[in-house]
Amino acid sequence: MNIARLKVMTVPEYLAWGDSQSEKVRAELINGQIVAMAPERVDHNRTKLAAVIALRQAVKSASLPCEVFTDGLTVPIDPHTAYVPDAVVNCGPRLPGNQLTAPAPIIVVEVTSPTSEHSDTSAKLIGYFKLPSVLHYLIIEPEARTITHHARADNGTLSARTLSSGLL
Repeated sequence: MNIARLKVMTVPEYLAWGDSQSEKVRAELINGQIVAMAPERVDHNRTKLAAVIALRQAVKSASLPCEVFTDGLTVPIDPHTAYVPDAVVNCGPRLPGNQLTAPAPIIVVEVTSPTSEHSDTSAKLIGYFKLPSVLHYLIIEPEARTITHHARADNGTLSARTLSSGLL
């Protein structure tokens, strides 16, 4: 019996593939495989935009040397996994205009959807905190109107709290 094996793709190969597509493809690289992302609903997009606006205001108010990006920038997790969060805050020198990745994200945001909630609260939580630069991971649940804030302390421990009041 001949069993076809799927090619295991690296993050650089995935980025090159995505950059070569004539139309934007919503996908992530998980364990070397390209995984399509579901189309966004209006509520998801509204929530993502509100998060980006709030993050930009916070970065500006604190005069931090950081940039806030909406989805589209890839966050490499390991050689065969890369996620595309709904929003990311990257600090340090201004990124070049042709950059495809957020090299040192400190804040990562995922807005859950029916198809992403499980991975957002499990694999992505673990994956993002594999990166030493990530200090905060926000999981926004539009239907429940909650934000779960996972934070890394200076000693490396993680804590989580869920906010449900004062949200849009």
